[in-house]
Amino acid sequence: MNPSVSIIILNWNGWQDTLECLESIYQIDYPNYQVILVDNNSQDQSLEKIRKYTQGKITVKSPFFKYNPNNNPIKITELTKQETEQPTDNIKTTDNLLTLIKNDENYGFAAGNNIAIKYTLKAHDPDYILLLNNDTVVNPDFLTKLIQTTEKDPCLGISGPLIYYYGVNGERDVVANLGGKVNLGKYPGYYDLSEYHSLNDYSGELLECDWVSGAALLLKAKDLPIMLLNEDLSFGCEDIDLALNLKEYGYKSAVILDSFIWHKEGVSRKKRSPERINRALLEIRSNLTFLKAHKNHFYWYLPVYLFQIFVLYVKIIIKRN
Repeated sequence: MNPSVSIIILNWNGWQDTLECLESIYQIDYPNYQVILVDNNSQDQSLEKIRKYTQGKITVKSPFFKYNPNNNPIKITELTKQETEQPTDNIKTTDNLLTLIKNDENYGFAAGNNIAIKYTLKAHDPDYILLLNNDTVVNPDFLTKLIQTTEKDPCLGISGPLIYYYGVNGERDVVANLGGKVNLGKYPGYYDLSEYHSLNDYSGELLECDWVSGAALLLKAKDLPIMLLNEDLSFGCEDIDLALNLKEYGYKSAVILDSFIWHKEGVSRKKRSPERINRALLEIRSNLTFLKAHKNHFYWYLPVYLFQIFVLYVKIIIKRN
């Protein structure tokens, strides 16, 4: 039997991206999943557009797939955040089931996903939970490849697909994320493997790493002692924090190299804070919170981190000029 998967997608004022993501999901070849779509109190007609899409009234266009009208109508269940917190009977998994959680405010990435995680664990009791950014498009067999490889190793608690940029100069094969490594002695404390290696440097079906991008992150829901994201991290590092915490329990993280998606890198960050300085400050706060949680004697290292931040942003300013 195919393990059940709950796919959680977070939307905030991005219905165009969300519909493209949903349509790509409803064209995958994996048979046993449900979608939990969380709307963080959007003000851009997202709820109306999502409802019209499920009714087959919006045709989704994408360079990655051809719209399939046979997928609609899609059965949709709408819940408020308060309703997700009430006792609920188990909901039967169907290919086209979409649960729409309507939040009363923007809870951010970690809390928004946590609302859906708590709900689906109670309502669906899935074997796996997949956190997926709404600004992604998935390959039809990406989930099948993820599940097949992850099932082989009971210690593989977190896995994710190879992530390509949605489009770089018209190309679709430019790697955006290849998993990451952690270096707590240097700010920001982590780095993406694709910054130092190319895909050609690796072979085999998976690449073990310290963390997997939260843009597409698969969790073994039946086994893991920790499932929720750290809500103290308001602007990044949630995925890295979770991977490091699970590593202490003996669980590994890996990127499955024959599973892949495309990501519109940076879309949500630009929407959350259009001002460059504010965005930078939020990132610094999250990074320092992450380092504080995982670095012994953090306050002894704080002057070093602050100096590294200063050097980093001087380099950015010089490069832009």
